[in-house]
Amino acid sequence: MNNKLVTLIGGGGFVGRYAVRALLAAGARVRIAQRDPRHAWFLKTQGNLGQTQFVAADVIRPDTIARAVAGADVVVNLVGVLAGAVDRIHVDGARTVAEAAAQAGAGTLVHVSAIGADAASKSAYGRSKGEGEAAVRAAFAQATILRPSIVFGREDQFVNRFAGMIAASPIVPVLRAPVRFQPVFAGDVGAAIAAAAGDPGRFGGRTFALGGPDILSMGELIRFIADAVGRSPTILELPDAIGSMLASLPGGPITRDQWLMLQQDNIVGTETDGLDALGIAATPLAAVAPDWLVRFRRQGRFGRRSVEQAA
Repeated sequence: MNNKLVTLIGGGGFVGRYAVRALLAAGARVRIAQRDPRHAWFLKTQGNLGQTQFVAADVIRPDTIARAVAGADVVVNLVGVLAGAVDRIHVDGARTVAEAAAQAGAGTLVHVSAIGADAASKSAYGRSKGEGEAAVRAAFAQATILRPSIVFGREDQFVNRFAGMIAASPIVPVLRAPVRFQPVFAGDVGAAIAAAAGDPGRFGGRTFALGGPDILSMGELIRFIADAVGRSPTILELPDAIGSMLASLPGGPITRDQWLMLQQDNIVGTETDGLDALGIAATPLAAVAPDWLVRFRRQGRFGRRSVEQAA
């Protein structure tokens, strides 16, 4: 990757910052494309002088994407949404990026999708992700597609959200407690992006499902988080009938589409390769999450003895 120019569409987002770090460490020049580049300026300190560049780009505006990928050796598409205009972003936007990369002569395209991507999915999210993958393959056949499970990290909106709920209430309701996840560390996803970008001859044209070493049910995950933040709430596992009703309410805690997504496990299957095929050792949730979840503990870092002293 030394001195190669990599354009990351959505590079200032949660996963993007980890990909930027991995690519800069590999010696790449990184062009970070955001709708508002100012939101990514915090990444300036990650690289050496002249190693990062920031441009304005939006996947629903093809002219901006064409400018963002001009001259790039590698293009990475990280843009995704959980709700709203999923077809416009996941299908049309993915096609726009792939076509622009091909037209610009980029040698490598890495497209970040999601486990559960399936054009036949009942959820709009899963269906749009599946259709987006097909659009990418049609425009750039040798693209590498990465499908992460739920991604965790210091800045995530999943583990932190539940930690906040646990810290704020003595009772925590849980929907779809039996559904299973295989949480993957954001740093490992960033490393996977860098690996795919650096060896298109080996990884191009392939699809990888990215999951961590642990498979946890929703109920088990909530209990892990509660233990990590030193809380003992009453965990109320709601029956599916109540969950379905809540998903039907306007402004409810979960949307109908999110409810549909929770009807199937979010784990790595046997049909695709995973992190190990990319040469990456998966990081356990327990190895890193307590370091940042400590802020949800009573009195934070001052609420308990050190592990060494306690032992």
